[in-house]
Amino acid sequence: MLDWSTCPAVERNPQKVSGAWLFRGTRVPVTALFANLEGGATVTEFIEWFPGVSPEQVNLVLEHAARSLDERIPA
Repeated sequence: MLDWSTCPAVERNPQKVSGAWLFRGTRVPVTALFANLEGGATVTEFIEWFPGVSPEQVNLVLEHAARSLDERIPA
């Protein structure tokens, strides 16, 4: 499972959006990015649709997710 607590672009607050991981300073769930990308949207479109989210935040989230793919799973 991905540890979002080490990604500076996101935050979690039990009082916001049921405690989901959100782009810091917004109410936009991180899952919205991946759902939109899976649905065929581009990063540029996502940023246009969710103006509170910065390109830097999106890049940090994507880099964080990509790094998690490089992690070794203990045997």
